[in-house]
Amino acid sequence: MRLNGPVAKIRRLRTVAAQPQAIWDVLADFGAISAWAADVDHSCLLSPQVQEIGLTTTRRVQVGRNALVERITEFEPPHALAYDVEGFPSWLRVNNRWTLTPSADATAVTLASTVTAGGPLGRIVELVVSRVSAKMLDALLTGLADRTEVRYA
Repeated sequence: MRLNGPVAKIRRLRTVAAQPQAIWDVLADFGAISAWAADVDHSCLLSPQVQEIGLTTTRRVQVGRNALVERITEFEPPHALAYDVEGFPSWLRVNNRWTLTPSADATAVTLASTVTAGGPLGRIVELVVSRVSAKMLDALLTGLADRTEVRYA
């Protein structure tokens, strides 16, 4: 299946009232995304537990009835984390990338999702997946902010 056709890129940005290292610590706890992402029912590492988190580390993510495998493709502490999402049909590829940029007493967190679909319906599939992805990215950013932001009572 040829996948070098249409590509959709969805990008969301949120300023989180936390230092980059605090946010990075949550993202780098790669097997624990279900602890802060509302739509993730279960998650666990598939890589050996003794291995340090980094390139090629994989996790299993359960979202409803869908089981996905996410494999780290970029790991630059504490600035960038990217991973391929596997478990979709072979003609669909998804990559998510987190970028952390310090900003005064906060961190600008960018989450981008790149969607590539092959076949004659590639462009239509990308549009549909892009809309769903945008909602998921917003939910992930909200969960991350809720987990890491310093709140004063």
